Amino acid sequence: MENMRSKKEYIGFAFRQSMPVMLGYVFLGTAFGLLLQNAGYSFVWAFLASAVIYAGSMQFVLVSLLTAGAGLLNTALMTLFINGRHIFYGLSFVEKYKKMGKAYPYMVFSLTDETYSVLCGTKVPEGMDENKVFFWISLLDQSYWVAGSVIGALAGSRIHFDSTGIDFSMTALFVAIVVEQWQGARLHFPAVLGAVCGLIWLVVLGPDEFILPALCSCVIILILARRRMEPDMGKEEG
Repeated sequence: MENMRSKKEYIGFAFRQSMPVMLGYVFLGTAFGLLLQNAGYSFVWAFLASAVIYAGSMQFVLVSLLTAGAGLLNTALMTLFINGRHIFYGLSFVEKYKKMGKAYPYMVFSLTDETYSVLCGTKVPEGMDENKVFFWISLLDQSYWVAGSVIGALAGSRIHFDSTGIDFSMTALFVAIVVEQWQGARLHFPAVLGAVCGLIWLVVLGPDEFILPALCSCVIILILARRRMEPDMGKEEG
């Protein structure tokens, strides 16, 4: 039955799943394009940055690094600190992505916070190939970001509107997915642990530097507590 599914069906399903990301990425991508254009870079650079770098918040930081003439080493370290969190949650998809053959490099490259959240919450319908669904969701998410970046760069300073609060769509997306995951899971310890670690490091280091230490703390504690959690994990999978 999987072979009977057309590409149109896969794209349609992936589009419906990725609509919340689209609403955020188009607006945020537009903001990035406007910022890059105001810094003196054309829409071509906006397209290339979003197609080749595709690093979300790091792309906003990149604009200031470019205008300040930052060196390659400083840029690389800044990227590691800002997007290093992807290493942690990306590990849960490595084995799944390896089975996707030629799409494996792109799937690793295109895994963002929002895409990861959507993939975790997506229930693939019977008869559909999960690998194809994941691929189209990832590709569509990046296309939204690229489209927004180009639109913003082309429009430049001609766009005049108050975009305050638009970025909250990403927060709303995460809240909805967390609630759904909480309701569907029997084991809530990892979620509670993540919240506690996040709050502690937020107080200690502030909003700009707490993510990596919080993730490291969670990973270490979960590894140490794995044996105790395994019985509950088995019940949940069953």
